[in-house]
Amino acid sequence: MKSAQEDAYLEFVTARSKALYRSAYTLAAGDAHLAEDLVQETFSRLYVHWGRVSRADSPAAYAQTVLVRTFLSLRRRRSTAERPTGTVPDSADSSAPDSALRITLMDALAQLPPRERAVLLLRYWEGHTIEETARTLKLSNSAIRSQGTRALTRLRALLGESLSDLVPH
Repeated sequence: MKSAQEDAYLEFVTARSKALYRSAYTLAAGDAHLAEDLVQETFSRLYVHWGRVSRADSPAAYAQTVLVRTFLSLRRRRSTAERPTGTVPDSADSSAPDSALRITLMDALAQLPPRERAVLLLRYWEGHTIEETARTLKLSNSAIRSQGTRALTRLRALLGESLSDLVPH
C-alpha cells in the first residue's frame, strides 16, 4: 500500500474501531474475545481491498457490512457454540447503572439465531433502514421485516416480565 493510502486506512481504523467493536460485541452476545476477533478480521479484509473501500460512498457502511458477513460466516463454520471462560464473576459490575439490564438483554440476544441477532443489531442498534439491512445481509426487504418481527417476538418471550423489573420507571 502507498503511504497516503496507508495513512487514510489507519485514520479510518482509528475513527471506526470503537463503533465496530460495539457492533461486534452485540453480535457476539457479549463475548469480548469473539468481538475483538471479528473486528480484527473485518479490518484485515478492509486492508486487502482498501483501494476499493476508500472509494465507496460510505466506507463505514462497507465496514459494517463486512463485520456482519464475517460474523454470519463464522457462525456457519463453527462446529460448536461452546466458549471456554476463565472465571465466572460472583456478581455483575454494579458501577454501571444499567448492568442488570445489559446482562439480561445480552443473555436473551445470545439465545437468538445469529441471523436474527444480526437483523436486530443493524435495524435497531445501528439504525439502518430495511433496505440497507437487506443489502448487508443479502436478503429481501420482506425477509428483513419477517425476521425482525420474529426476532423481536422471541426476544420479548425470552425477556418476559424480567425486563419491566429492570427498566427504571
